[in-house]
Amino acid sequence: MKKFSTWLLVMFMVMFWVFRIIVTLTSELNIDFGGIVPLNKEMEIALLFAFLICVILVVKRNIIGGLLYLLLYGMYFGVYLFNNINSIITADETMQSVSVYMNTFISLIGMIIPIAVLLDLLADKGRKSNPKDKKTDWFYNNENYDRKMDERADKNNYRTL
Repeated sequence: MKKFSTWLLVMFMVMFWVFRIIVTLTSELNIDFGGIVPLNKEMEIALLFAFLICVILVVKRNIIGGLLYLLLYGMYFGVYLFNNINSIITADETMQSVSVYMNTFISLIGMIIPIAVLLDLLADKGRKSNPKDKKTDWFYNNENYDRKMDERADKNNYRTL
């Protein structure tokens, strides 16, 4: 994770995850959190634990982590977002509460973050697990250099007065 954009996206991922934990807890404790509720409590809890695997894979720059993150969040937030946008466009009479609009906005954020993470992973050319860094590899990965230094160090016999 050498790029600043990757650090920002991981921070947004974690902040959104903490936000979803708070939403789930307030819903479980029957506290109103501005009309924001989990769409499905059981699925939300499973998604919160699956996020931990996804964030580890994204930090390690594995493309599978970004795909899994997009797939899980797309299945959870995408369906709800699609249904609510259709009902907003058709102006159903069930659209009387602000909570529907808030949950739609949160679902939109829940879809934007995984798409941005996947695009960042795809755009990063150095996402290999062990990328070659020519500036430092000559020193750290050079066994001949280590042998020369060890042999030279053995010959340094200084007399003390």
